[in-house]
Amino acid sequence: MGFSALVLQGGAAVTQGIGSYYAAQGQRTALRSQARIAEVNARMAEGQARDVMMQGEAQQQAIRQRAAEIRSGQRTALASNMIDLGSETAVALQTSTDYLAARDVQTAEANALRQAWGYRMEATGQRGQAAMARATARGINPFLAGAT
Repeated sequence: MGFSALVLQGGAAVTQGIGSYYAAQGQRTALRSQARIAEVNARMAEGQARDVMMQGEAQQQAIRQRAAEIRSGQRTALASNMIDLGSETAVALQTSTDYLAARDVQTAEANALRQAWGYRMEATGQRGQAAMARATARGINPFLAGAT
């Protein structure tokens, strides 16, 4: 009776060791997969940051173009009304247009930078998660878990 109980306990220990080995192996594999996914997410966030910056540049260029068209229209209207383009009124009108355009360009640039910074921070966080998952995976030893 005592020997059979000992054999059963030994069998249970071996089974438990095998289970621990495969559980540790599965955990390590899952962590490595999480790290790969986090790296992909980081690359995607970096791509989004680049896209936002390109969109911001396009928006700034569109603002400059519109301002040039407005300024040209103002000059045409002033000249057709026989107003000297060097007069105080004409200069003030065009200066105001230039100021508003510059302010809009700066706003578009600041918005793009802010949004890109958010994506870059997201990418940094994802890379940190990947590094942590890899470090944790390296710390898992299936053989040790199975032997324990």
